[in-house]
Amino acid sequence: MNRSTLLLIILSVLVAGGLSYFQYFYKAKSTSKITKLLAFLRFITVFGLLLLLINPIISRSTFETIKTPLPIVVDNSSSITDLKANVVAKEVYEKLVSNAKLKDKFDIQSYGFDADFQPTENFDFKGKQTNIDEVAKNLKSINKNLNYPTVLISDGNQTSGSDYVFSFDANNKVYPLAVGDTTTYLDLKINQINVNKYAFHKNKFPVEIFLQYAGTKSVNANFAISQGNNVLSKQSISFSPSKKSVVLNVLLPADKTGLQIFNATLTSSEAEKNTYNNAKKFAVEIIDQKTEVAIISAINHPDVGALKRGIETNAQRKVTILKPNQTNDLSKYNVLVIYQPNTTFKQVFDSNKNLKINTWIITGLNTDFSFLNQQQDIIDFKMSSQKEDYLANFDSNFNLFAIDNLGFESFPPLENPFGTITSKNNNTTLLSSRIRNVETNQPMLTFSDNQGKRNAFLCGENIWKWRAHSFVDKKTFEEFDVFLDKTIQFLASNDSKKSLIVNHERFYNSGDALEITAQYFNKNYEFDDKARLTISVTNNKTKQVKRYDLLKTNNSFKVNLDGLPAGQYSFKVKELNSNASYSSNFEVLDFDIEKQFVNPDMVKLKQLASQTKGAVFVPNQIDALIKTLLDNEDYKAIQKDIVKKTPFIDWVWLLVLIALSLASEWFIRKYNGLL
Repeated sequence: MNRSTLLLIILSVLVAGGLSYFQYFYKAKSTSKITKLLAFLRFITVFGLLLLLINPIISRSTFETIKTPLPIVVDNSSSITDLKANVVAKEVYEKLVSNAKLKDKFDIQSYGFDADFQPTENFDFKGKQTNIDEVAKNLKSINKNLNYPTVLISDGNQTSGSDYVFSFDANNKVYPLAVGDTTTYLDLKINQINVNKYAFHKNKFPVEIFLQYAGTKSVNANFAISQGNNVLSKQSISFSPSKKSVVLNVLLPADKTGLQIFNATLTSSEAEKNTYNNAKKFAVEIIDQKTEVAIISAINHPDVGALKRGIETNAQRKVTILKPNQTNDLSKYNVLVIYQPNTTFKQVFDSNKNLKINTWIITGLNTDFSFLNQQQDIIDFKMSSQKEDYLANFDSNFNLFAIDNLGFESFPPLENPFGTITSKNNNTTLLSSRIRNVETNQPMLTFSDNQGKRNAFLCGENIWKWRAHSFVDKKTFEEFDVFLDKTIQFLASNDSKKSLIVNHERFYNSGDALEITAQYFNKNYEFDDKARLTISVTNNKTKQVKRYDLLKTNNSFKVNLDGLPAGQYSFKVKELNSNASYSSNFEVLDFDIEKQFVNPDMVKLKQLASQTKGAVFVPNQIDALIKTLLDNEDYKAIQKDIVKKTPFIDWVWLLVLIALSLASEWFIRKYNGLL
């Protein structure tokens, strides 16, 4: 409370006392106890009112000590157990979190990670994946704009995510504590196999194999790819201390259709500590047909290249780019993508009237809409010469095929002439358009399915910007390319509509996400979100059956089957109300990526420490790590002076006191006949 407020309170006491004296004692012939009581009540009333006007504030100062955060992050993946370092990892963790001096200087934060990152103090070292990149992302978010050190207890072997060396904030030091035997053992390893999921019958498909060697002497090894008892490829490989990796490219024949399992092995006469990483299975589905897609465009535009690259990420698709005058034989194509048609496309539309090939028409600023209206009766375009930018809105009720919202609302706008777009038929719209925040209620991406003839319309050019935006957000083109693939898949199929549609892979690697999605449609082919879908999964070897319910998501039903052991499985999805069902099979390949390592990755951990100006330690240097943290003067506790200002008197209670004082004075005067 400052001096001026105190003077005002003293003045209020004098004023209230003066008024009470003037009314009840000035020129009074006699004073009684009642007079004194009334004077006191009047004093309370006047003083209370003046106190409300002054509203005195009392300031209280408290001190708060803010310590520097010290995240201690423990690798909870099974590779720690495989390296026989789980006991040591727990011991060094306990020694760090229980150190009194560290607790006095730092705010210790305890975390664990495998595929995910979570606060925890309990570790079982059973994680199926290691994603150190998640650690960096989460720590940046939790301790934003702070200067702090990080202790990373890990073997440094990452199995998923981006390269963690450059993921951490370079301004915050990271102190990796490497667990696991750092002694170099002789080890031959099949590091990675790159192969397409699909190949075509009677062709040859490429396989790229990365082999790795750790050791101090020259070694000869044999690499082979077999299927069952048949050896399909075999060759000798030599390694040495100066030649520690080899890349092989092999062509294998696609002689049989269906899912084909192959086994790659790397053997030598030398004894190894870990032989699990000497063999790896991979699978390829051999199919006997390929979807041929023709993109027909009279102009050069980035959209054409983006569509070709996106569609061809699925090996089942082959894209050919044509000019309108190069379309003499369209019969070999399954889907036509007609890009910004004008009068030069007349031959294309005339040929397709007989061929009835499903089409995807994309419009833009170079489209002749009068010509387009004459060539089709699905959409009516009434467009002006004025250019407009259209943003997208996702329709969650879309039900022609399962598609998630990729964040279309945040995608860059597409350019199209301003005008009115009207659907003539009963089309199904996936994306509607808006101009800034104004809804147009017009389709942007819409589909039609009429008597087996399927068509799609995209109203706007620059879809290449959508693909680029998706890559910036997700660090991969995969999600957007899947969206393109599902669009082409819908157009490439002329199958009659089914009430139950199930999507799944034919094979999965152990440890990968194993999800199966399904959609159920009623008699009007509307998505039925009240459907009751169950799945029964049978292990073909043990005959063990497991049953699950499929849970509803935005526009589909989903079940997660993670944790199934390696083997062949058959399954049946059933809708309980209608008894509609779908049966198929899949295989879980025996592959544990966490068992691929024999040593901690000291190279990566040292790079991380160098990048953040930290240092790498091993378990027997734990005391040196603690001393380094304690001696670092960059991490000092900050003491804050927190000033809290509160009213001297609660105004509610003061009003109640004033009201009681006035009421009491009135009743006493009334009772004593003084009114």
